Amino acid sequence: MQKILIPIDGSPNCQLPVKHVIKEFMNNTAMEIHLLNVQHPFNGDIARFVSRKIRHDYHREQADKALGPAKQMLDNFGIPYAAHFEVGHKAEAITATALRLHCDLIVMSTSRKNTLTRLVEDSVTNKVLELTSVPVEVIAGDAMSRWERYGIPAGIGAVLALIFAAT
Repeated sequence: MQKILIPIDGSPNCQLPVKHVIKEFMNNTAMEIHLLNVQHPFNGDIARFVSRKIRHDYHREQADKALGPAKQMLDNFGIPYAAHFEVGHKAEAITATALRLHCDLIVMSTSRKNTLTRLVEDSVTNKVLELTSVPVEVIAGDAMSRWERYGIPAGIGAVLALIFAAT
């Protein structure tokens, strides 16, 4: 039985790997599907004043919101799955969970971005690819927004121009 981990962050792009796995499941029902949402931990200054139970309940509530659409898609097709949530840094938590669950494959999505944007941005997909020994299947998502396409390169160009003008 193939174990598949699908990281879910609640974005529209994260529905694409779920759709992909549903299609694969229709051809091969010998799959064990695990959905994972990773919540960012509270800042230490905030965590100091909020009880562990309240933090856990908050993270669980946010994870349930993010996992909801993916769970609904799988439920609509009657596909069994397990849902998990972790608190921590996304790439590290995805990698650790895949190892802990003995997953054979991680299926995740990424948005389409230009090289300059990928260079500047801290991509979870890139980090997972660096950290894990588990095969990763990346599903290309929607194209980047106008801001990402033009704004980020223009901003970087402006900063470089200021640096060269200052020297």
